[in-house]
Amino acid sequence: MNWIIGIILLILSVLLGGAIVVYLQHFNRERLIKILLSLSGGFLLAIAFVHFIPEIYANHTSNIGYYILLGFLFQLLLEYFSKGIEHGHIHAEKTNGAIPWSLFLALSIHAFFEGIPLEAHLSGAHEVIEHFHTGHEHVVMKSLLLGIILHKIPMAIALMTLLLNSGFSKLKAWMVVGVFSLMAPSGMLFGRLGVGAENLEIILAIVVGMFLHISTTIIFESSENHRFNFIKLVSLLAGVGLAILVI
Repeated sequence: MNWIIGIILLILSVLLGGAIVVYLQHFNRERLIKILLSLSGGFLLAIAFVHFIPEIYANHTSNIGYYILLGFLFQLLLEYFSKGIEHGHIHAEKTNGAIPWSLFLALSIHAFFEGIPLEAHLSGAHEVIEHFHTGHEHVVMKSLLLGIILHKIPMAIALMTLLLNSGFSKLKAWMVVGVFSLMAPSGMLFGRLGVGAENLEIILAIVVGMFLHISTTIIFESSENHRFNFIKLVSLLAGVGLAILVI
C-alpha cells in the first residue's frame, strides 16, 4: 500500500466518523458505534491471533512476549485517562469548550503508536517484515491498516459526540478531531524515518498487545446480561471473517 494513500485513508476514516455525528444526526449513534466496534473488535482479535502473534514469535526474538503484555497493560493505562472512549464509552461533561487534555493525549498516543509499524518497512526497518514466514509485506500492512481504519471510525464518532455534548462549537470540535486525525499518520511518518529492525518488532508487539486489550474489552462489553445481541454477534463474526479473507 502506497504510504500516501495510507495516510489519506487514516485521515478520512477519522473525518468520516466526525461527519456521521454532525450530518447524520437522525442515526442512532450509540447503536452504530456498538456495531462498528464489534466489527472492528472481531477483526483486530483475528489478525492478532491468526497473523501477528504467530509471525512475531516465529522470529524467536528473546522476551518478545513481554512486549505484547506491555502493550496490553499500556493500553489499560491509556484507557484510564481516555475513559474508555476507544471502545465506545462517552462520558460527556460540560467543559465550556475546554479541551479535555488527558483524554485527547491518551487517544493521540494510542493512535501514534498504531501508525508506527505501518510504513516502517519502506525504510531501514523493512527487514523485520521480511523475517515473517508469509513473505508478503503488503499483506501485513494491509491487514494492519484496515484494522486501524475500522477502529478509527467508531472512535471518531464517540470523540465528536463527546465534544459536542461537552459544549464545544462545531468548529472547535472539528479542529480537535482534525488534529486527532493526524496522529496515526504522524506515527507512520515516524516509522518511515527508520526506527530500526529490532525496535520495529518491539513496537509491533506492543501494538498487538494494545489490539488484544481493545478487542477483548469490546467483545466482553458487547454482551447484555451475559448474552450477545444478535446483530453485535453477527458484526463480530463478520469482522473475524473479513480478517481471514484479508490475511
